[in-house]
Amino acid sequence: MKDLFEANRERVLVGRAPLATRMRPRTLDDLNGHEKIVGTGTLLRRAIEADRLSSLILWGPPGSGKTTLARIIANTTNAAFESVSAVTGGVADLRAVIKNAKDRLGMNGARTVLFIDEIHRFNKAQQDAILPFVEDGTVILIGATTENPSFEVNAPLLSRSRVVTLQALTDDDIGALVDRAIGDTDRGLGGLRLSLSPAGRDLLVNLANGDARFALNTLEYAATGAEAGGIIGDDLVAEAAQRRAATYDKSGEGHFDTISALHKTIRGSDPDAALYWLARMLERGDDPLYVARRLVRFASEDVGLADPMALPKAIAAQQSVHFLGLPEGALALAELVVYLALAPKSNAIYAAWSAVREDVANTRNDPVPLHLRNAPTKLMRESGYGKGYRYAHDFDDGIVGQQNLPDNLEGRRYYEPTNRGYEQELTERLARVREIYERTLPGENDEDAE
Repeated sequence: MKDLFEANRERVLVGRAPLATRMRPRTLDDLNGHEKIVGTGTLLRRAIEADRLSSLILWGPPGSGKTTLARIIANTTNAAFESVSAVTGGVADLRAVIKNAKDRLGMNGARTVLFIDEIHRFNKAQQDAILPFVEDGTVILIGATTENPSFEVNAPLLSRSRVVTLQALTDDDIGALVDRAIGDTDRGLGGLRLSLSPAGRDLLVNLANGDARFALNTLEYAATGAEAGGIIGDDLVAEAAQRRAATYDKSGEGHFDTISALHKTIRGSDPDAALYWLARMLERGDDPLYVARRLVRFASEDVGLADPMALPKAIAAQQSVHFLGLPEGALALAELVVYLALAPKSNAIYAAWSAVREDVANTRNDPVPLHLRNAPTKLMRESGYGKGYRYAHDFDDGIVGQQNLPDNLEGRRYYEPTNRGYEQELTERLARVREIYERTLPGENDEDAE
């Protein structure tokens, strides 16, 4: 039971809370967006309204309503609601919640909903600490995360929970929230009699990137620069926002999704999309040297010898970024991205290297054939080292057939060039080399055969 000081503290905090907290929807009907998840008649909504909950992992971008939905569930269900932040909490906090949950269950059969905000920040041991109590029903877990639960939530805990994926709010959803906050005299800014210009509203919605918290807190800050009864224009919104709402953590899944988009659009020979994804990464603060390393890899993996200049240009761009830093180095990366996107593509080297590694790993590693070994000592020469080696420069075209692979891999071919770019020339040359090899391979009765 709360004492008078605690109750008064909560009343004061409610009055002083940020606009995004004050405007938080309290019922499912007030919730903006997510109609497919908790709209009328959906399975989750029916479960919430019938107070028949199972453990949930709410996964979505910042400001999409994960905490709001958890609190609505708390207000709708008859279960006790306990909240722990994975940023500030630890195993001791979890144990205290579990003890309270056991006491409630033992005294009056009441259930407990345990809400863990940013559950991806708990390590394996911390997540394991609650697993037995989720499994036996002591608590109903609701975890909120911005990161992919497949990677950030322990498999046993994940298997006992239903993952609910929340998408970023639409511009219409954000606009409706902003309009409500401007006019609400109880929890919003209605008492200030402010209005938001159409240009200011459009800019605010655009900058929010679907993040309700960002939109409302930016609106509140912009309101401090307007006189009572005045207009909040796009100039105040821009000054209050300073930047666009971040859509991903540089170490999170969104980062890897974006580098994947960059790689695949370059592979798809789309320079415009490739430039866009490059800008998304650099403007969100990704390490330019990380991007450069990935582009160096791309030059070998997806361009290869179809354009032998791709790798040197990638290395040059990496050196430019290392030397210049940002923002100047961004142009070197942009130039490289366009060059790689328009370059002829070949994964022949990548495929050859993969096949070679597979053979090294999965076949017997026979000794180097004797004729390919050096023979610096008499004993080695008497043992056959170097015997039968054919010195290529002694033959026409500097090419002569001989067995260069171990016996168990004789005749194995790895590199098969494409007919794109420079590899078309390599295809013709390789065909001629292989024809000479087949024609000049030593036979069993040849004088220099082994």
